[in-house]
Amino acid sequence: MKVLNTNYQSKRRSRQELIEHLNSFNLDIKISVGIWYFTPVGGRFHEAYVDNKDIPQRLEMAADMAKYGVKAIEAHYPLEVNEDNYHLYKKLEQETGIRLLSCYPSIFYSREYEFGSLSNPYDKYRDKAIEILINCLKFVKDKGLHHASIWPGIDGYLYSLGTNYYDMWDRFENAVAYAMDEVPGVPVAIEPKPYEPAPNNIYRTTADGLLACHDIESRLKSEINKDLLKKGYRLLGMQPEIGHIRMGFEDAPYAFSRVTREGRLFHTHWNSQPMGNYDQDLNVGVVEWQQAEASLFSLKMVGYNEYFGIDINPERMPVQKAIEINSTALNIMNERISNLPNEEIVEAYFTPEDHRGDIELILAKRMK
Repeated sequence: MKVLNTNYQSKRRSRQELIEHLNSFNLDIKISVGIWYFTPVGGRFHEAYVDNKDIPQRLEMAADMAKYGVKAIEAHYPLEVNEDNYHLYKKLEQETGIRLLSCYPSIFYSREYEFGSLSNPYDKYRDKAIEILINCLKFVKDKGLHHASIWPGIDGYLYSLGTNYYDMWDRFENAVAYAMDEVPGVPVAIEPKPYEPAPNNIYRTTADGLLACHDIESRLKSEINKDLLKKGYRLLGMQPEIGHIRMGFEDAPYAFSRVTREGRLFHTHWNSQPMGNYDQDLNVGVVEWQQAEASLFSLKMVGYNEYFGIDINPERMPVQKAIEINSTALNIMNERISNLPNEEIVEAYFTPEDHRGDIELILAKRMK
């Protein structure tokens, strides 16, 4: 498979180069959707509000989303995509152009992962999770997908007192490195989250995710992987989600920029979220429109050219309507940032004494 190269994100630009870049580059809003939320299953306190659909039915729903700019779909392996049903995804691509972008190992829901998956202290459960991850990576490599991703939602801890943090991190990172060495050359993205479903997730913040990338890459032993790292490729990257970022009281454009600075932004997940609240997966722009718009501008500054994944929980509306809303919001935001006075913004940053309040005035004028 072609090796993902995101090193372009880390390029530094002078003041004039940045102005020229902003004036000539526009984000390509290539939207991907996650098949898991097409029919939300309910939660702790209420039943599902919609009937469940099988994978063929969900892919029929996805076909109707091409008109909203959807270019790709994401799924969990082997629960939602596998060797036996992959032909259905290929059919979707042939008929609509919507490709299978990425897949994630299904290692967080089953009861055997009560005490973690890749960090589980019981070898029999951890070994099963590793096996699923290896097969997932083989699937990504065989099908030439964009990347694999790991959301360690069930990995973490309950008690601050007594947790052996070194052991927890070592188990997880050794497991991922082992799997990646078994299937070398596959880019893997980590998606941090502060909490939920684990009371305290193993990688809580953007900085934790970046540390995990460094720690896992340092454990890789395959000559193929080591050669790719030597050539400057990133094998570990990140897939930040705005909702998770805000749950952790982080600023979204700051968080995205921490990742692009190292050329590790493999993918992005978009929604909206009240800061510090439980994971709501609201449609983009429902709350904190400014966070999303500022994030887009930060990605424009670095020339981001990967996908924009919609990760939502549309419990009370048809998923097609939700995708229309999210696509509309992202494209409106993109149009707004494309019409900003880039030179004024850049000058306000480099010479703030001469441009007091100018950024606020620029934004205020665009609220008309």
